[in-house]
Amino acid sequence: GMPNTSGLVNRRNVIATSDATVVSRLKQAGAIPLGVTNCSELCMWYESSNRVYGRTNNPYDLQRIVGGSSGGEGGVLAAACSVIGVGSDIGGSIRMPAFFNGVFGHKPTTGVVPNDGQFPNARGVRTSYLCTGPMCRYAEDLEPVLRVMAGPGVNKLKLNEKVSLEKIKFHCMDHDGGSIFVSPVDKEILQAQKKVVEHLESKLGVQVRRVAIHKMKYSFQIWSAMMSSKDSDGQEAQLFTDLLGDHGKPVWPLWELLKWLVGMSSHTLPAIALGLTEKLMKLNPGGNAKLVSMGKSLQEEMEALLGPDGVLLYPSHPTIAPRHHSPICMPFNFAYTAIFNVLGLPVTQCPLGLSSEGLPLGIQLVAASYNDHLTLAVAQYLEKAFGGWVLPGKV
Repeated sequence: GMPNTSGLVNRRNVIATSDATVVSRLKQAGAIPLGVTNCSELCMWYESSNRVYGRTNNPYDLQRIVGGSSGGEGGVLAAACSVIGVGSDIGGSIRMPAFFNGVFGHKPTTGVVPNDGQFPNARGVRTSYLCTGPMCRYAEDLEPVLRVMAGPGVNKLKLNEKVSLEKIKFHCMDHDGGSIFVSPVDKEILQAQKKVVEHLESKLGVQVRRVAIHKMKYSFQIWSAMMSSKDSDGQEAQLFTDLLGDHGKPVWPLWELLKWLVGMSSHTLPAIALGLTEKLMKLNPGGNAKLVSMGKSLQEEMEALLGPDGVLLYPSHPTIAPRHHSPICMPFNFAYTAIFNVLGLPVTQCPLGLSSEGLPLGIQLVAASYNDHLTLAVAQYLEKAFGGWVLPGKV
């Protein structure tokens, strides 16, 4: 009974005839849906703005973005409209909005929570990268919501295991190593991360080990190559351009760009740009194969580093919530979250108070596959230590 447009003009009259699996599970558990929230066009950009509903503003500063694709969800949680929500994440679409809006977001280990019933859904190799997960104002709500959403899949996780924080092996990485495609990490984000390290070392008596994982520098290239690779059956990844033509005629990105320049396109510029870059990716199959191989090697390296008891501290994004439209100038900054989608690792984004401008700060907590319980436990601990969500306009 709710709109199911995914921000696409040709779908503006599409009304859902059934609930997604996670929604029906939440309803059965007693959750009361308040509505669906805004996203980027076809959920593939990190500013929630489209030609159906317009743009969503950040409750901490209306001139700033809420992130995407689950940006509307991050916004309503931050603005105290709701306490729990559902997001989906193939490149950071839960964690970026959670970061920009100062709330908690969890991307589960791949394959635990079903993606059935959402649009667009993943096909081919991307089914291994898309994750549906909880977004919550309070850390304690992440685990019960995750349990409900996962259903029988929750048995793959160790959520009943008691976590001893003092026994966790903490690792810390300040930035990706200096990718030319990505902004340098903001000083206030680095300071917040440093405070977390100092707090863990002084209060828990742990030694936080600094690491430099060289391949993280190529996060964006690895994510792009793995997203466009074939699956084990040789099936091609679905083209974003094909999705743009849903409920309408086929879309030609170059023609749409010309129409956009004269204000005639019904698509957003990021969607058109993604359609164009998708075509370019297909021109270099040899380079893509090398990057996919690098991604597999990085996955092994990460699993070995983190093991059964490790948590990595890593920035959620290189910048604090950007101003509207500015993501188009730095389109690849989402690489800080996206790399963990193709690695299949569980990640919790945890808020860390506000910046000098009153905008949310935060950090990503990363664990090895199926160790979601570790990042969720650390998030609860950091919420108590750093205050968690802060009511917008309070400062």
